Amino acid sequence: MATLDFGLSRPRLARLPVTSANCPRCGGRLARDNDSGRCAPCQAAERDRLSAPPAVSASFWDHQPVRQALASRHLGQVIRAYRCHPYHGRHALPQTVVAGWMGITQAQLSRLENGPPVVHLDRLAHWAQVLRIPAGHLWFELPGSRRPSSRASAAGEPSRGGSETVTGNAAPVIADTGGDTTDRRRFNTLATLAGLGATGYLGLISTQSDAPRNIELEHVVFASSLVEELRRVDAAVGADALCDVAGQVHARMSLWAAKATYSRQVGHALQSALADLVVETAWLAIDADRRSEAKPYLNEAITRARLADDQQAEVRALSCLSMLLIRDDRPGESLHCSDAAFRSSAGWATPRLTTLLHLRAARAYASLQDASGFTREMAKAKHAFHRGTSDDDLPFLNFVTAQELNGIAGLSYLALNRPDRAAESFRAITMSPSPAFRRNQAYYTVQLADAMYRQGDVNGAAHHGQDALLAVSQMSSGRVNRLLAQVRKNVGRHRQASSETRQFVAAYDQAVRL
Repeated sequence: MATLDFGLSRPRLARLPVTSANCPRCGGRLARDNDSGRCAPCQAAERDRLSAPPAVSASFWDHQPVRQALASRHLGQVIRAYRCHPYHGRHALPQTVVAGWMGITQAQLSRLENGPPVVHLDRLAHWAQVLRIPAGHLWFELPGSRRPSSRASAAGEPSRGGSETVTGNAAPVIADTGGDTTDRRRFNTLATLAGLGATGYLGLISTQSDAPRNIELEHVVFASSLVEELRRVDAAVGADALCDVAGQVHARMSLWAAKATYSRQVGHALQSALADLVVETAWLAIDADRRSEAKPYLNEAITRARLADDQQAEVRALSCLSMLLIRDDRPGESLHCSDAAFRSSAGWATPRLTTLLHLRAARAYASLQDASGFTREMAKAKHAFHRGTSDDDLPFLNFVTAQELNGIAGLSYLALNRPDRAAESFRAITMSPSPAFRRNQAYYTVQLADAMYRQGDVNGAAHHGQDALLAVSQMSSGRVNRLLAQVRKNVGRHRQASSETRQFVAAYDQAVRL
């Protein structure tokens, strides 16, 4: 009997891809039907990769693309090479996974991989530790792993900070600009007194006439290191001893950057580092009560940040300018600056940065006598603050603490003519001191004395002035000194002074004579 054929054919079974490769992680033979690029045991071992990077062997870092990325000294390129390493299988690790490890968003990681190289040491060190990059492959130091006092000495060359010329891989030597008001000996003495002398950074800012003609990324990293050190010392002792140092460093580095040659990539990083240095210099001028010097620095910082397309540096400069304009009694312009900072940081601002910008706006509204605006911005600042810290917080945001929230609230209440509420805020700070921010602690203690005086409590003002006197004598902050001098002047006006008042006035006058 003939078989009828209706033109239908049997469907063919799809063949699974035949593989003959080995697992790149353990070297084991892959099954013929395994198209994942990983053997089953390795897949099981990597199921927790969403929470932390895997532990890789030393040979991982010898992969050619990884070695090239490390040689470029661009951590973003290193991360891209890490994601695309064959160790992870046939498909690269998604940016969302690696961004989760690093505590940033996928968009931020994309900018990190494709933008200019990061030069801030705290971020470089943190992300290198997250990925477990061996210290020997890095072009910067990890915390707790100090190299010799100078790379030059390790290579048999003269050490930094001396009169010898520093070349090669050592920190750059900035050319002498000539006509400095402070000679090199006094400059180095100031830097040593300020706490910089033992850091190994003095070679970066020494006055030599034979500065290198080319700027490399390593030089930019050293410049960023100096900014971090200035910030740390300022938080502890105040700005007076640092202001001239930072100003001269800025002048020398700016001149060197204008005359030297560098690649486009280094140029972006250099402009970003200089913007950060200029903002720090402006802040030191503000704290030293030399506000007229600060605004030109901040204008320069904004320009450099835009040249580098560095929104973070621009936002920090705008935040500092907002504070400066409040002190110059220009609250309307201050509010415009905080609004501009909000716009520039839209989409990437961390809770701590959002807190700071709301605090700037709250202070501006209080100076404008807009109590409802102040209350609204203060509530937003507290809400953002309680969202906690982030690994992506900018380094300068360390001072945004509960004490700072109380401090800005107190200053705002003074502007609103509410010294009673101001005193409550300042008193909360004195009851919970922050050892890392001694200068701010002293500043708000003096503000408490001023708030007590405005309430009519002369003895209370003298009492807290006495508390602040010892702390103020151990630091150098022009704005704190000026405020304490005003408290002493106000207290000393009263003829019928108590013994506590007379004791404070006598102690203050003696400290001034010394």
